[in-house]
Amino acid sequence: MAFEINEDLINQVKFLIENQDDKAILLLLNEEHHADIAEVIEEINFEESVYIIKLLDSEKTSEILTELDEDVREKILENLSAKEIADEVGEMDTDDAADIIGELSEERQKRVISALEDDDHAADIKELLSYEDETAGSLMAKELVKVYETWTVAGCLRRIRGQAKEVTRVHSIYVVDKQEKLIGRLSLKDLIIAKNEQKISEIYIDQVDSVNVNEDDEAVAKIMAKYDLEAIPVVDDNNVLLGRITIDDIVDLLKEEAERDYQMAAGLTQDVDSEDSILELTRARLPWLFLGLIGGIGAFLIMGLFENTFSENAILFFFTPLIAAMAGNVGVQSSAIIVQGLANDDVKGSINSRLLKEMLLAALNGAILALFLFVFVWIYEGKINTALAISTSLVIVIIVAGLIGTFVPLFLNKRGIDPAIATGPFITTSNDIFGILIYFMIAKLILGI
Repeated sequence: MAFEINEDLINQVKFLIENQDDKAILLLLNEEHHADIAEVIEEINFEESVYIIKLLDSEKTSEILTELDEDVREKILENLSAKEIADEVGEMDTDDAADIIGELSEERQKRVISALEDDDHAADIKELLSYEDETAGSLMAKELVKVYETWTVAGCLRRIRGQAKEVTRVHSIYVVDKQEKLIGRLSLKDLIIAKNEQKISEIYIDQVDSVNVNEDDEAVAKIMAKYDLEAIPVVDDNNVLLGRITIDDIVDLLKEEAERDYQMAAGLTQDVDSEDSILELTRARLPWLFLGLIGGIGAFLIMGLFENTFSENAILFFFTPLIAAMAGNVGVQSSAIIVQGLANDDVKGSINSRLLKEMLLAALNGAILALFLFVFVWIYEGKINTALAISTSLVIVIIVAGLIGTFVPLFLNKRGIDPAIATGPFITTSNDIFGILIYFMIAKLILGI
């Protein structure tokens, strides 16, 4: 029967903790998946969470900690001693251990690493913490299976058994030379069917994809997606094998990137969630809201410049929201498509070709919408010049909005700035202002007011 997280289960866990019935808690949780237990912990209060973490064995809780929300994990770690944290990370793969320790203050990092019993594990974690964020080095794990080209098949099999104990999943077997340089990979099938006395140099495959330790993490994700890799080795500038990156780390990276881009597109300047404090949520939201306020003031000033146009042709005023909304919607559509294409590395060709394509697309869409609007205004108002002014403005506004929505993310991407910032409030506000300005300029020109 599947483990179901519901109110009855949460109340049962709370009751058992309140009565300190450790035996019943262990019976209830010990056999369940660590991700399910992490979900339970996120539903109970802080003191109860710490109680469970301290009750379960380190092998179990080390996996639970990697699944917890960062804010929940941070609070739990604050209540654990350096030795207790060391016991937890001692059971983790080096990449997960480095991620957990990296969330601590520098002083606590040193104390936790000093408390680790395995000196090699501690050295590997310190190495991983030395790499810059958002690089292959910050993603990789040190655990892997590697063999030397000079080994015989029989000797290789013996040594692989020892190495595999430290590796959660053996995706690949990497072949190195005497200088530890990556020279290829070894097929498990070829290893099994080879003769015991054969050298690894006779059976290994010399073609292997790898990434440099300083490679951007998003570039690594694109390489692994392109070649459908479950793991990829990481090397330094001299091609020395340092570690490997597995697909689970890439999935986590893509999830975090998608969440960050979604929040940025929605007008949030920092990573927040619904459980954050009012002050944190305000800091994240206010900058873009302030931008919207400035945009609204700009639209007000522009409309003030055309006060005479309003007074002599009042119907123009009532179509202002429509023009502004269409400009914003078209701009967001265009920018969203480009941002998605840039994220997936699907945007090819020059900026000029992209702008030309978007202009033709916007012109077609605008013409269809403007034709419908022209007929409506003509029937409603009975003035062909007014209908022509409003519908013509709509076409040009849609074209300009499409061009802005296409150009801005491409320009930002060229400058090394996250193009996701070009979606949402930024594009909507800028296109509102341009749309209103174009609308009244064209209306004034056609109506001769």
